Amino acid sequence: MIDSEDFSLIPESESIIKPLPKPYERKIITEQELINFINTSTNQPVVIFGANWCPDCQILSAVLSLPSVKQYIDAHFSIMLVDLGRYDINMNLLEVVGIEQKDGVPRVIIFDKNRKAINLGTNDIWRTARDSSPQDIFNYFQSFKQDINN
Repeated sequence: MIDSEDFSLIPESESIIKPLPKPYERKIITEQELINFINTSTNQPVVIFGANWCPDCQILSAVLSLPSVKQYIDAHFSIMLVDLGRYDINMNLLEVVGIEQKDGVPRVIIFDKNRKAINLGTNDIWRTARDSSPQDIFNYFQSFKQDINN
């Protein structure tokens, strides 16, 4: 287990602002576009499957938009948001990254420097993001950070 004291903290002055973000664009993404994103990201690739109707997806997006979290994420990760709609679009992409096609979002897939998914066992943990603190969500991402350029 990684000691949470090693993690950056979200300043108390930052909080989630409502209305919550709705970042998903109901855009079809091809398998090749997804693979290209994973293989060509200059930072550590992260794919987040979600939908705007989902409050947990909105909470996750809101946390990732907090200034200190966004600065950290932008410095270390490249994120692709994949809209699953009402489980009627892009569902085939779940299997491309190594998870079964099933309901429940958001699903966060983090890749290592070899472009292998490293969090398959916990990819669905944020389906209850509303029950977690912003710091818990931020710590999760920090715990998987790797330098992909070495």
